Amino acid sequence: MNFFSLFKRKILYKIKKKINIDRDEVSKKTLDQLFYYYGSDKADIFRHTQEKGHGYSNFYSQNLESFKKKELKILEIGSYSGASAAAFKKYLPNSSIYCFDINISKFDYASKNIHVYGLDINNENELKKILRKITKENELNYFDLIIDDGSHYLKDILFSLKTLFRYLKNEGIYIIEDFKYPNYYDYNRDVDDILVDEMLACLKEKKFFKSNIIKKTDQIYLFDNINKINCYKGNLKDSDICFLKKR
Repeated sequence: MNFFSLFKRKILYKIKKKINIDRDEVSKKTLDQLFYYYGSDKADIFRHTQEKGHGYSNFYSQNLESFKKKELKILEIGSYSGASAAAFKKYLPNSSIYCFDINISKFDYASKNIHVYGLDINNENELKKILRKITKENELNYFDLIIDDGSHYLKDILFSLKTLFRYLKNEGIYIIEDFKYPNYYDYNRDVDDILVDEMLACLKEKKFFKSNIIKKTDQIYLFDNINKINCYKGNLKDSDICFLKKR
């Protein structure tokens, strides 16, 4: 993604009329109802087509129950229209949500507690520049939740985990949605590296694995800092989600 395309999308985002969810009285709904209401494919039923969605709602509800009354900082990679960010803001009302997406011109929702950044996650310098701005000069252990619902390319999933897990607070949760896309679709297997399900199995066993992206020092950090890994199968054949809890 070149600079001018990103710049154009940022301009379109700024001038686009958005729905202010702070005026929207739907906070008492379940998370699945909120996903459906705002049009997220995380819902059991995808509102825009009335077909099955990924059905991640129950897994999120199970894993986030203890977070509901806390003041949270949430990072979402791959926000698209902002539907899931809007739902999370209503479900976790004390949260501030930071959304990273390569095309923010599609973002439909606005809130004083939703902060949107247009960037290519592969641009490590720009990524760390924005993180320094958010975290007050490179403060690690900053986010309570990090959700990777980005490109689903193998390279991006591995790079994001390696880079961003360090920004997660102790007892925070790192979520990878659709983590088996590189298994199912050749298009998403863009590098010759370990597949995510294989990596997760190695992390559970604290077993070193070969990777050009997640080096041995990164693996040691993950071994030492991951407390629990829970993976679930959603509604569709390609619906797989994983929750990694930090110590």
